[in-house]
Amino acid sequence: MSELITSDSSATCRAGCGACCIAPSITSPIPGMPEGKPAGVRCVQLDANNLCMLFGSPLRPMVCGQFDYDPTVCGEHRDEALATLSWLEESTR
Repeated sequence: MSELITSDSSATCRAGCGACCIAPSITSPIPGMPEGKPAGVRCVQLDANNLCMLFGSPLRPMVCGQFDYDPTVCGEHRDEALATLSWLEESTR
């Protein structure tokens, strides 16, 4: 399994995954995306290594900060996380 990282706020995440920054829609403003982002669109704050540039920052949207790594949602690897989060997004529209 991939390495997990923890921010100062004790939120944990799989390093280099970024699935939660791509699959779901986010309706709250994000720096660089004032209208939020639609489902399936890569957040502008996701860097080339699939790491959130706002991780641990007060500029990070609250909804992002509330999402923690969960093996049920995130699976064993990034592709599983993308598939599950995309399915959840579609199922809850």
